[in-house]
Amino acid sequence: MIEEFNLTGKVAIVTGGIGRGIAIGLARAGADIVIAARNEEKTGRVIDEIIGSGRHGRGIRCDVQSRDDIQTTVDTTLKEFGRLDILVNNAGISAGGPPQSIPEETWDRVVDTNLKSAFLFSQAVYPALVESGGGKIINIGSEYSIFGSASVLPYSVSKGGVIQLTKSLAVAWAGDNIQVNTIIPGWIRTDMTAPVIDNEPFYKGIVQRTPAGRFAEPEEMAGTAVFLASAASDFITGQSIVFDGGYSIA
Repeated sequence: MIEEFNLTGKVAIVTGGIGRGIAIGLARAGADIVIAARNEEKTGRVIDEIIGSGRHGRGIRCDVQSRDDIQTTVDTTLKEFGRLDILVNNAGISAGGPPQSIPEETWDRVVDTNLKSAFLFSQAVYPALVESGGGKIINIGSEYSIFGSASVLPYSVSKGGVIQLTKSLAVAWAGDNIQVNTIIPGWIRTDMTAPVIDNEPFYKGIVQRTPAGRFAEPEEMAGTAVFLASAASDFITGQSIVFDGGYSIA
């Protein structure tokens, strides 16, 4: 049964954000990894870990708001690795404020980074996935994919859109043997949640609401990602798997 989760011979592109834990998890399952992100120093550290685990790794500087950067990332991956099987659309930013005073440029920046980039990257990898005989696209949502937010409205809207993008691509590409699913992470220790953790009353409120009683570590997402990237999930598509320690059901 363990062979169903084996990613040996597969090649994955993982975009920034909380992608470290996912990228290393996919590598440990056997995949070679390309990390597409703007922070070259951080990317380099992760690539060193991947290479240290015995897999091939490559960092490519990529602004996910740029169609040209996205296409260059895909082209470089195919040139250096010869194939592409997995895409993890993970890059994301958050911003907000009172909805009545959110600047248009803030809205555009958040929606373009969190939602439009997932669409553009999926479009760009589609021919390569078809060439490989099928593949996996894993989008990263948020608790705000399913909850409303008065304080980070553009983020909430963009992450809600990720779920609909997932469903629509899953329907459109099922005939090409491409499965598209979303992971909805809850509260995880990342750079983005650091201000929340530093706000002790808010942090305690989240922990108390979470049945698991804690924030997750980024590495803990690896198992869910490996499952959705592997043959074990070949008959699962258009779904959202909530990874939140029970926060959304409490």
